[in-house]
Amino acid sequence: QVQLVESGGGLVQPGGSLRLSCAASGTIFSINAMGWYRQAPGKQRELVAALTSGTSTNYADSVKGRFTISRDNAKNTVYLQMNSLKPEDTAVYYCNARSIVTPTRVHLELWGQGTLVTVSS
Repeated sequence: QVQLVESGGGLVQPGGSLRLSCAASGTIFSINAMGWYRQAPGKQRELVAALTSGTSTNYADSVKGRFTISRDNAKNTVYLQMNSLKPEDTAVYYCNARSIVTPTRVHLELWGQGTLVTVSS
């Protein structure tokens, strides 16, 4: 069974940095795309950053220049380096993976359980 396990959330002061990690567990042949979404209280879930199995990236305008997504395909892990954090970055961050190929099936899309990032002084 494939699962996405996130880590790295927490409390940070404005201007600080955090690094989120998301590892896909289980026997996996390939993952087409991995990324991060976030959901703030009272708001809809939104894309933060995504990265395909190649090098194509997509960032929300609000995080461009501050956040960097990267991926270790050998470890089926995606990272989100978050710098210059602002209070408006406070949200639950969810890992997302699409087209996960395993020995028994193809998972079209999986989500992690979410990790809370709080930016506050």
